[in-house]
Order: sequence, then C-alpha cells, then structure tokens
Amino acid sequence: MTNLVVAPDIQTSGLSAEPRRGKRSATHLWTRYILGRLGGLLGVVVALLAITFLLIQFVPGDPARNIVGVTATQEQVEVVRERLGLNDPFLLQAWNYVSGLLGGDLGNSFVTQQPIVELIGQRLPLTAAVAVGGLVVVLIVGFPVGIAVAFAERRGGSKVIAGAYNAAAGFLGAIPEYITGTILVMVFALTLQWLPAQGGQGFNGLILPAIAVGLAPAAVMSRIARNETRSVLGQEYIATARSKRISEGRLLFGHALPNIATSSLTMGGILLVALLGGTVIVENVFNIPGLGTQIVQSILSSDYPAIQGIILTLGLLAALVNLAVDILLGVLDPRVLTKSKAA
Repeated sequence: MTNLVVAPDIQTSGLSAEPRRGKRSATHLWTRYILGRLGGLLGVVVALLAITFLLIQFVPGDPARNIVGVTATQEQVEVVRERLGLNDPFLLQAWNYVSGLLGGDLGNSFVTQQPIVELIGQRLPLTAAVAVGGLVVVLIVGFPVGIAVAFAERRGGSKVIAGAYNAAAGFLGAIPEYITGTILVMVFALTLQWLPAQGGQGFNGLILPAIAVGLAPAAVMSRIARNETRSVLGQEYIATARSKRISEGRLLFGHALPNIATSSLTMGGILLVALLGGTVIVENVFNIPGLGTQIVQSILSSDYPAIQGIILTLGLLAALVNLAVDILLGVLDPRVLTKSKAA
C-alpha cells in the first residue's frame, strides 16, 4: 500500500515540476537575451561618447573667433578660448565632457549660450514627428504592397505587373531624400498648391516631409516583404493549410503574416534607423526647425556643444530603436532567444 501511495505522488511531483522548469528556462533565456542586448547598448553608448568627443577635434573653424568676430585681436580670441575651456589639456576636456553628461549637462551653446538640453528639447519633437510620419508611410505603403505583389505572383499574376513593380521599387528606393523632397515641393506645393512648401507647420506641413523621408525606405521594405512572403508561401505548412480549404484571408493573417512580419522586422530595424538619418536631410529641404537644420547651423558656426549633443541624441535614439526591435523580435519569434543563447 505504501508503494501504491508514494508512486502517484512521485509521478505527480514530476509532472508539476516540468512546467516550473519550462518557466525557469524561458525566464533564463529572456534574462540572457535582455542582458546581451543591454550590453550591446552600453557598448554603443561608449562608442558614441568617444566618437562625439573626438569628432569635434576635427571640426574646422575656431568657435572663439566666430564669437568675437574677425576684427578681434588674438588676445581677445585667447580670452574666449580660455573661458570656453578650449585651451585645456585633451584628457581634461574629455573628463569634463563625460562628467557633464553623467550629471545631465550637455553644456551651453557657444553661439547663443542656451543650454543644449533645452535646445534639443525644443527641436526634437519636430524631428520625431517627421520620423514617425516616415514610419507610417513605410507601414501603410511598403509592407502591404510587398505582400500583395507576392500573393498576386503566387496566384499567377502577370509578369508585366511584376516587372513594373521591380522597376518602380528599384527606382524609388534609389532616389535620395533631398531629390524626392524637391520634386514633391515643385509638384504639390508650387504647381498644384495643395500643400505648404514650409514643413513642420501643423499636420499639412508634415505630409510632404513624411513622404520624402519614408518613400525610399517604403520601397526597400516592400521588396523585403515581397521576398519574405514568397518564401513563406512556399513552406509546407502553407500547402497543408491550403489543402484544408482555408480562406485566403485566414491564410494570410493567421498563418503567413506572423512569419512574414518576424522575418521582415530584422531588416525593418535598419530602415527605422535610416529614417532618422533621412529626417536630418529632409528638414533642410523643407526648412523645418528640427535637429537636422540645427546641426547644419552648428557645424557652420563651429558650435561644438550643440554638435556633440545632437549627434549623441540621434545616436542614442537609433540604438534605442534597435533595442526595441530586438525585444519585439524576441516576443514574436521565441526561437531568437535560443539562437542568442547558442551564440
């Protein structure tokens, strides 16, 4: 009797321990995954600090001379250089830069004496609005178009349509943002007068800049989504689902789309970072008072703290975007966690 009682208890204990081991294993994988990504983020931050500091050493021009003017004497220039700390030893300048950042102080503008944190806070919302608008263009144009073309080809679509798509996607993906923006201004602002040429003024002022910054990434994303869709539609589980007479809508949203999104998301993170770079260029085309126009003005005036602060901010945003994409990828495809452990 004793054996009969103990045996079920042992068996039950083994069954109940298995889910706990599974939960601990999943938690362990996620912990390793997140720590690995945070370690990568820390490495990016250190690299950004080094790059932003060293880059300034090679910026042409003397900010002290720009401040006092070309008619000032060399003694007056040296006084300003001393006040700005430009005559300090290299290591002391580096220490002052890093310690200031750790204290949340990015310094003050050499030109306007405005705190860099305040300057970035004023201009970042417009830059973010243009970048988000470009992302919307990518999501509502690039991703659906690529999937639709792949489904059309799978169902025996015309080769003429496929050829036209390839030509259009290749052409749009290769056009620089400033050319796209210039064409959009000429057509929709100057000729048709549907939208303002000056960007950033309300919702209408963001439409053309968002299209300009998002059109090329949308073309690239559509090609990625098309290739991934064709690959997914060729898998055996899709053929099995078709044999069960599943509707096209259920086949797309229930079976194919999750795998398409997971595969496309890997390259999508790179495109999101590219949107930030494109935003800097587009802001100057549409005269948007964001970080893009500010960094150009800062380079021309040798405003070192402003250049450092803006580059550091954009770099951190790009790193955080990649971190968010990595986490989302782990949620959508748990196999990534296992691959990360193996790596």
